[in-house]
Amino acid sequence: MARRGDTLELAVLGLLHENPLHGYELRKQLNLVLGWGRVLSYGSLYPALKKLSKAGLIVEDVLPPAAPGTVSRRQRITYRLTPAGDERFAKLMSDSGPSTWEDDNFDVRFAFFGRTDRAIRLRVLEGRRSRLEERLSQVRQDLDRSHGRDTYARELKRHGVESVERELVWLSELIAAERGEGRTPTTTDHPTPTE
Repeated sequence: MARRGDTLELAVLGLLHENPLHGYELRKQLNLVLGWGRVLSYGSLYPALKKLSKAGLIVEDVLPPAAPGTVSRRQRITYRLTPAGDERFAKLMSDSGPSTWEDDNFDVRFAFFGRTDRAIRLRVLEGRRSRLEERLSQVRQDLDRSHGRDTYARELKRHGVESVERELVWLSELIAAERGEGRTPTTTDHPTPTE
């Protein structure tokens, strides 16, 4: 299982791989990448940035304060990747082991799939699907055993089954697209006016 710090490191390196960002914008982008269930505080972000800086993976560029008469007179710090940070990001994205399939790591890794080799993407997607198939079996067993119990607890389990089933369909479509067997996830089924 991936540690939260490892997931945060991957997310920061991935965002800075795209372009340098200052702390406020980095936090805003991280919250989008990490998802609605994991809001990131500055109290978590800045220690992570210091750790990455100390490891030589990112550097801080201090911009001068805004001109007099403007809203802010504070210095603005922008973070960017170093060559070592770029290498670390590539190394992290080349991993396709079991930790990449887990809930805590998969979403962040998926956000940066565009910078990942197709064979690695396929292994991660297949691993995730396999993990969810195991989970679905367990959740279905739990649902069968909960017959006659609290209605709300049973509904929560039923919702869990439906959620896993939906993700399995989505993963199967992505895998087919990666193999060249199906449409890409962005293809629509809407007919064009000429059809």
